[in-house]
Amino acid sequence: MKKLLLCLLTATSALAQTSPNRSVSHVSTYQPPTFIDGDRLKKLEAAFPIVEKLFKDAAEKRHFPGVAFGIVLDGKLVYAGGIGYTDVAKKTPATPKSLFRIASMTKSLTGMAILKLRDEGKLRLDDPAELYIPELKSHKYLTADAPKITVRNLLTHSAGFPEDNPWGDRQLADSDADLLKLIKDGISNANVPSFAYEYSNLGFAMLGHIITVVSGKPYQQYITDTILKPLGMNDTQWEYTRVPADKLALGYRWQGDTWLEEPLLHDGSYGAMGGLITSIDDFSKYVALHEAAWPPKNDADTGPIKRSSIREMQQPWTFSGLFTQARNGAGQVCPTASGYGYGLGWSKNCTGQVGVGHSGGLPGFGSQWRILPDYGIGVISYANLTYAGMGSVNTAVLDTLVAIGKLQPRQLPVSPILAQRKAELIKLLPDWTGAEQSGLFAENFFPDKSVAIRRKTVQDLYTKAGKIQRVGELIPENQLRGHFLLEGEKTNIDVFFTLTPENPALIQQLDFREVVK
Repeated sequence: MKKLLLCLLTATSALAQTSPNRSVSHVSTYQPPTFIDGDRLKKLEAAFPIVEKLFKDAAEKRHFPGVAFGIVLDGKLVYAGGIGYTDVAKKTPATPKSLFRIASMTKSLTGMAILKLRDEGKLRLDDPAELYIPELKSHKYLTADAPKITVRNLLTHSAGFPEDNPWGDRQLADSDADLLKLIKDGISNANVPSFAYEYSNLGFAMLGHIITVVSGKPYQQYITDTILKPLGMNDTQWEYTRVPADKLALGYRWQGDTWLEEPLLHDGSYGAMGGLITSIDDFSKYVALHEAAWPPKNDADTGPIKRSSIREMQQPWTFSGLFTQARNGAGQVCPTASGYGYGLGWSKNCTGQVGVGHSGGLPGFGSQWRILPDYGIGVISYANLTYAGMGSVNTAVLDTLVAIGKLQPRQLPVSPILAQRKAELIKLLPDWTGAEQSGLFAENFFPDKSVAIRRKTVQDLYTKAGKIQRVGELIPENQLRGHFLLEGEKTNIDVFFTLTPENPALIQQLDFREVVK
């Protein structure tokens, strides 16, 4: 696979010169939601023409033969479209139902299958991988003190294998025997295990073999039976010869001012790292599953894998980079940190916005999907051009949707104890009468700062604020920490407090600061 680019590059929406051989066909579909917030969707509708233009501009500037894209909001594909062709010679239009090879986007499904087997008690993430791949027992590590490669190392690109793009791309059709022979003959190391992030397609091919060994069926069948079919991803395939010709996206290379068709690769032992063939319509169901894992809730857990395991997949288990010159969709510098979960890339930018997803690239194809878990929104895009990087346009699309839709992070529910402590605290302010006997504060609270000092701080702020006209809603950071505004005539006061791990939880920290209107 083309190396996962976690650095979010500047997106461009400038219309480029159309190549003389290019003809553009556009098909858009809109699927009305059945259960999402109508107000959220209505605000986003104004952004859809802009989203379409971003993809069209990218296709024309970068010579993509065809593009398919989709927007998933609150678990529903709400807007999708296609630009250009999946078959240039036949001028077959790209649509949300066209089936593209999605390359390394496959990795998260492989990761999900491993976690499903873990949840069923059939393996452990910290098991040495050689328990399931005996050929690894003879692996020669870089140093005598190197730990053994674990399943978790393979999931997080920390097994010590060298980055293997684009070598790994050409192994897609290798047989299981080819894979095992490679391992048995010896693998070169770049690092000792658990030391550093190093993107490894080979590691995910090994995970595919582990799924086969543990489940007792080929990993393709296991993933199809336990993830794809339960989600209704019925058009998704592993082998391109099984895809109807009118739905299959052919892959191309732009060379000499023309598109040259790339030979399609058959499925094989490396399919677990990048072999899946799917549509926007189908893959949106998988994206919806990831969106539905947030926030944690008490609803019935009816998916093919537990919501908690999906959230676990999305966490940054291996640090992969810090990009100080990363830019947002508007071209502004916004430093971004990145990590790798279980088959998923993770990033957090200068505003604190978290993105989760994965890119993909193979000869003839490039793709990416990304969700903003806190916002309940995501984007998917495919192009049938060799290593077409879709990250920059997807970044621009998400930035556009958040800005025009005025989307806010989904607020956590306020826990009963947090709400209770807020109400009790308000009654004590600003004079702190009886505070030391109230039973609201932890044993550290008044030794850290006396009641006299706290009283003066609050009374001075109340004087600045004037009459308190309204007490704002409590905004929780988690179930034991949050803040709210005291809205005064002249200025506002932000009140932040944190509770202890005791039961019942007590106030251990309390801070006040002026917030100018």
